[in-house]
Amino acid sequence: MADDFPSGFVWLVGAGPGDVELLTLKAARLIAAAEIVFYDALVGPDILALASHAELIPVGKRAGRHSKDQDAINDLLVEAALLGKRVVRLKGGDPAIFARSAEEMEACARAGILARICPGVTTASAAAASAGLSLSLRGLARRVQFVTAHARADEPLHLDWPALAHAGSTLAFYMGRGAAREISEQLIAAGLAGSTPVLIACDVSLPTEQHLATRLDLLPLAVKSIAGNRPTLLLVGEAVARPAPVHAPATQAVTA
Repeated sequence: MADDFPSGFVWLVGAGPGDVELLTLKAARLIAAAEIVFYDALVGPDILALASHAELIPVGKRAGRHSKDQDAINDLLVEAALLGKRVVRLKGGDPAIFARSAEEMEACARAGILARICPGVTTASAAAASAGLSLSLRGLARRVQFVTAHARADEPLHLDWPALAHAGSTLAFYMGRGAAREISEQLIAAGLAGSTPVLIACDVSLPTEQHLATRLDLLPLAVKSIAGNRPTLLLVGEAVARPAPVHAPATQAVTA
């Protein structure tokens, strides 16, 4: 057993966007070494199969359906580590981006448990890669901003819209499907042109991945035609207007 994963240790591991081949070598090693894995809803069976000797416990959140609240997840991690287990908390994407890792690390620290983070490929990077795009672009997009579009039901997004509506930015809205109308209206009201390019990406890195190229003022209508209940990322900005490769693998590209 590697020195960085003794008994009673917790690793928060990034599972990436879904494709098992986008796992880091370190993530694959830690998953295989774990004795118990608490995993998110979007972690697929190919990745879970690497934990062939571990107890697998789902604790995921998806589309408002929570199997465990955050405090309960924290307690589970602490309890398993105090029992001397090698614990992996397996998170979709990168644990440091909209994944509440700080709360889990703090819970472990309060209990005297050692915990570390293994980063993963974040969905925005994977979506741009499969579409043949660059999130930044010299002379056009000098800033990339990751934004969570998740809010409580019937509550507005409390975001600094004028700061986001910067013509030289690429915006990546995670969990953006339900907030598409508000994103469109608020960014336009804050000064971003309605013609600003948008890429809607669903099921990023999976065989069912699909992209829809549209524009900001058409986003509320366009997202209804593609997203359904699938995990959806929105990329907004001039950089995403660059054409994708004709034979982009595992991706269906359409325009609206």
